[in-house]
Amino acid sequence: MAEKRRVRGRIIRKEEISPGIFDMWLNAEEIAASAAAGQFVSLYSEDESRLLPRPISICEIDKKEGAVRLVFRVAGKGTKEFSRMAAGMELDMVGPLGNGFPLQEKAAFLIGGGIGIPPMLELARELNCEKKVILGYRDSLFLNEEFRQYGDVYIATEDGSAGTKGNVLDAISEHALQADVIYACGPLPMLRAIKLYASLNQIECYVSLEERMACGIGACLGCVCQSKERDAHTNVNNKRICKEGPVFRADEVEF
Repeated sequence: MAEKRRVRGRIIRKEEISPGIFDMWLNAEEIAASAAAGQFVSLYSEDESRLLPRPISICEIDKKEGAVRLVFRVAGKGTKEFSRMAAGMELDMVGPLGNGFPLQEKAAFLIGGGIGIPPMLELARELNCEKKVILGYRDSLFLNEEFRQYGDVYIATEDGSAGTKGNVLDAISEHALQADVIYACGPLPMLRAIKLYASLNQIECYVSLEERMACGIGACLGCVCQSKERDAHTNVNNKRICKEGPVFRADEVEF
């Protein structure tokens, strides 16, 4: 596969949709043309002292308009810089990167937790099946209403301010939900619990792993996870999240 080239993206619009959560549409025709649900892009800072790009999952793809949507949380200096940018400004980016979710026509759970919620929106658009969307929040909600046009939405919050009090599995249990395949993205404790739930219930499961990345293209080995099979690139039992992932079958990796 040819190496992705760095392109210049122009911000179409940007807004804060929840405290510290920003929604940004970028004009990037080359990236939008080949992007799929579950992939990500790497954004470069305009500050030359920040050499490494910031990986951000793709939330939506508009192939007709040549645009991609990114929804991200401010977590450091790089994402803070992006949050302060305005429509019309430009930044360098590389993508689409990684492997996305396999699309299957089976009754599905789409489970997102925290900043793992945004990549599930494009998946909800692309899947042609019965969908139940289960979203987990610590407190403030975001994007939840947009999912309703694609399937039934169930919400879990830690404080019980909306939906089920607890986590996404509590919401599944409370509503006695069932599915034949699970797609999930979110914090590791949530993914571990989902992996166990899928195993106990013999449900096919795919997870998108969130990890700090350096190069984003599989060269630096800074984002590996343990795998059951030996990796041909490193000759050890690991996989590069940015290259072989970020989406894996849950039973292929250890986390």
